[in-house]
Amino acid sequence: MPPQYAYQRVAEDLTRRIKSGEFPPGSRLPSRAQLCEEYEVSSFVADRVFLILKMNGLTDSLPGAGVYVKESGTAEG
Repeated sequence: MPPQYAYQRVAEDLTRRIKSGEFPPGSRLPSRAQLCEEYEVSSFVADRVFLILKMNGLTDSLPGAGVYVKESGTAEG
């Protein structure tokens, strides 16, 4: 298996954690700083992870409030 970029590894792990129910719908994901510490990545990588999760329809972000797991059945807007 070819090596992965850090953002791919973190995004895949968070996706797995969301789908397993560790982060249920409506729950807040760890902050950028928490992701950087937990996964030992830069803030650029953490921002890219949040973008990937949003593009995959898993999360919504509220400026100044954080990134939240989308409620199931939420229509794309």
